[in-house]
Amino acid sequence: MKQIYAENYRQIGLKIAYYRKLRGLTQEELAEAAGLTPAFIGHLEAPNILKALSLDALFDIAAVLNVPPYKFLAFEDFQ
Repeated sequence: MKQIYAENYRQIGLKIAYYRKLRGLTQEELAEAAGLTPAFIGHLEAPNILKALSLDALFDIAAVLNVPPYKFLAFEDFQ
């Protein structure tokens, strides 16, 4: 992952956590439904860990959470 995109990856992870909690799912439940590992979901959601993810993984997570994928890619400019 390129460091210039670090804030974008952090925001994606925070949005995943937000929608997951909104749906009442644990990290383990989301991981199982999306075919991913709980550790992967945990790393994505942790604001102090920068974890890259594929579009396939993002689409799988979005499908489980019933959220359009573009919602995860609408970045806030905090600079």
